[in-house]
Amino acid sequence: MSSLPVCGPEGPIRATTPGRPSAVRAVLFDFSGTLFQIGTYADRIRAALAQPVDDVAMDRILGGLEAGLSDPAVVAAQHARDVSSGAHRHAFTTWYSSVPELAPVADELYAQLQAPEHWVPYADAASTLNQLAAGGAVLGVVSDVGWDLRPTFAHHGLDHYFTSWVHSYQHKTEKPDPALFQHACRELGVEPASTLMVGDHPAKDGGAAGSGLRSYVLPAGAAAGSHRGLDAVLRLAGLSGC
Repeated sequence: MSSLPVCGPEGPIRATTPGRPSAVRAVLFDFSGTLFQIGTYADRIRAALAQPVDDVAMDRILGGLEAGLSDPAVVAAQHARDVSSGAHRHAFTTWYSSVPELAPVADELYAQLQAPEHWVPYADAASTLNQLAAGGAVLGVVSDVGWDLRPTFAHHGLDHYFTSWVHSYQHKTEKPDPALFQHACRELGVEPASTLMVGDHPAKDGGAAGSGLRSYVLPAGAAAGSHRGLDAVLRLAGLSGC
């Protein structure tokens, strides 16, 4: 793998020879918020609770989840959340349990995360992956996650596009650790300079640039099943005419 130049505050310390950027030969994708989105919290909560939940009660519960994000215990549980399956489960169930109504079903809500049927591919995910593969790009998944994502991709018929799967919990580290990106590049047999990382987190996915990859960060907040704007990935890979 190529090494990056040592940089001072203004740029590279040693002179470098400018050249044309390498063609994109590989594309790495984040999972949640990039290719897939899980169903709404309201729908998931109603599925988990035994009793019906009216709109007023649901608004109160969702407000509790929002408030829980700043609860000290919840914040502490998020530290190194994605370095192991146990830490991942603890982080999410601690958050769910910060809402009294959800504490009894915290494990069930967590189980929904691992259930392929609760995830929805974005409307342009399949077509984008198909065009990238047809154009000769090799594809991988690099995700901060606590379980194996391959069954979810297989459930939706998208697993066959990928030849590298890098799950943070299996490597005991999180993005933007260069080890995750470098491992994916090695598995794909492609230099980082010829690889594009696509995700929705500026620090984690955008941090791939610190490992010599190119990166494209999508805006957060796209609803499940909507168009994600993944056509931009085709343009960055030089395949906009496909």
